[in-house]
Amino acid sequence: MSSHREAPEVSKDPVVDSSDLYAFVSPDSPDMVTFIANYVPLQNPAGGPNFYEFGDDVLYAINIDTDGDGEADIVYQFTFESELEIPSTFLYNVGPIESLSSANWNRRQFYSVTRVDNSGVHPLGQHLPCPPCNIGPLSTPNYAALAASAINSLPGGTTVFCGQRAEGFYVDLGSIFDLGDLRPIANLHATFGLPGLTATPGVDTLGSINVHSIAIQVPIDSLHSGWWRRDRHERGIIGVWTTASRQQARVFGGWNSEDIWSGPWTQRSRLGNPLFNEVLVPLSKKDYWNKQSPANDSQFAQGVNFPELAQLLPILYPGAFPNLAAFNATNAPRADLAAILLTGIPAGVVSPTYTTYTGPTQADMLRLNLSIPPSSTPSRQGVLGGDLAGFPNGRRVFDDVVTIELQAIAGATLPLVTTYTKDAAIADVSDGLTGSDITYLTSFPYLGTPYSGFNAPAPA
Repeated sequence: MSSHREAPEVSKDPVVDSSDLYAFVSPDSPDMVTFIANYVPLQNPAGGPNFYEFGDDVLYAINIDTDGDGEADIVYQFTFESELEIPSTFLYNVGPIESLSSANWNRRQFYSVTRVDNSGVHPLGQHLPCPPCNIGPLSTPNYAALAASAINSLPGGTTVFCGQRAEGFYVDLGSIFDLGDLRPIANLHATFGLPGLTATPGVDTLGSINVHSIAIQVPIDSLHSGWWRRDRHERGIIGVWTTASRQQARVFGGWNSEDIWSGPWTQRSRLGNPLFNEVLVPLSKKDYWNKQSPANDSQFAQGVNFPELAQLLPILYPGAFPNLAAFNATNAPRADLAAILLTGIPAGVVSPTYTTYTGPTQADMLRLNLSIPPSSTPSRQGVLGGDLAGFPNGRRVFDDVVTIELQAIAGATLPLVTTYTKDAAIADVSDGLTGSDITYLTSFPYLGTPYSGFNAPAPA
């Protein structure tokens, strides 16, 4: 969650685990769009001596659909290569790493980035350095400046960064996966004859946890054809998803040879909207979903139209959701969720001008209306909080997607498509977190400085 360990196969292969995807018009540079794809989730900052890194055998991609068919029209591809500088030591570093060229740094990682579009394949950068992981005050002093030196400018006004970041997603996993006993309303939960629960504040499971981010900032003008105009919002909507792929064949080497990968790339994970595979796809199909293209997502529409969690809420919280229970009894599909997650929201539903609609093709993509400028008064509740620049119009690093999606599933967005009165309990449907304790950056790459291993709190 939002897509951490969300499927059996990917949970065993963290370097291909697409855990979070962000896409937003850059608040400090509104003619630019920022994409951030996170991998290798749930990192313990003190996880040495083999600290975390991207997979050298993985093809990472940020995919952009510009015409609403659920297929990629622009792809930014990333490949990585690790190098040992001091093979005789067991250590990641043998002294302070004070620059990206430090002789004390043993295990380094570099990457190449390529843009693929209908005009061909365009290499943008090769052998670009990732920063080291944040180990501690002796090994990585002045880490923020060290990581900032790994931000690279590429041709065409593009900026890129690949490396460790502080986890910006906040969620109380312990409560949600304990049969949905959301701590703020745990006192209303039916506890199956067990001792009653009490309402308490939420607990950020991901607090003090790191992740590896691929972040790229590109000019809006590079994401469309020449006919697009900012005042024509219906032509300024893109769909975004991230993928990770491996080559189909692996030959394990013997005692004196390395493994060999060969064959075409095959997709092992993907991510568009947060929580889609996590909450709306049955366990039996989660690995299968990870291998599909968004263009094929009509086969998963059943889970969106009739979400299991919406059926469970009136059972888990007896009497708290009578209107949702009555709606469920009609067996009507959730047209609100299908619009938000599969086609985008048509103009006139939220406001006369707001839309994220990309057409009738049902596809799980994070949709971003490029004509909506950054908000001067952003709300972590996004569109539910009256902030049209937030989720589900793209996703910013601080958007509270857990609360937004839980409330939407509980019926908060049903009045957009039908006559419906929201249950009073919806206002309290949340894991109780606001992200107020997380420090984000005000400029690229926006996710904060990773927690250091030396200063990481001991496990509870």
